Amino acid sequence: GGDHTITYPILQALAAKHGPVGLVHVDAHTDTGDTALGEKIYHGTPFRRCVEERLLDCSRVVQIGIRGSSYDPDPHEYSRQQGFRVVPAEECWMKSLEPLMGEVRAQMGDRPVYISFDIDGLDPAYAPGTGTPEIAGLTPAQALEIIRGCKGLNIVGCDLVEVAPMYDVSGNTANLGANLLFEMLCVLPGVRTL
Repeated sequence: GGDHTITYPILQALAAKHGPVGLVHVDAHTDTGDTALGEKIYHGTPFRRCVEERLLDCSRVVQIGIRGSSYDPDPHEYSRQQGFRVVPAEECWMKSLEPLMGEVRAQMGDRPVYISFDIDGLDPAYAPGTGTPEIAGLTPAQALEIIRGCKGLNIVGCDLVEVAPMYDVSGNTANLGANLLFEMLCVLPGVRTL
């Protein structure tokens, strides 16, 4: 739960301990805006603030599922300029993400990594309970492939954000979010699973 702003202070604390960290970021949006409604700290700006404060190892940042509306003609430009790997949603449609996650594991290496999962990375058919839904997103099976594909990485933290139960009377979004968080706990270093 909570909006994506929460990732910013978490990464400040982790970078103070580990230095700049890698990031596996699942989202419909890059969240690298400069300002929104006149504010520098907003759920659409956390990763720009993280870059400015050198909290991220930009060569080890991957953003998966990016799509949807934007205020910029090239909404991925800032991310690419920083050295992020941007994987638009259309590159994920109708296929397994296991090969992608093999590449991500190689990119991340053995240094510290944070996982930040915005529920709007998933298609609103599966997760309508979010404030900024965007059509043509990832499936729950692909979400599992991404999270399970992080097993073996030096994960130092993770989050799942932007669940807004009041927008989903079925409760499916909260259920999906809870299950994805459980999956993240299962891939933390040292966790034994069957």
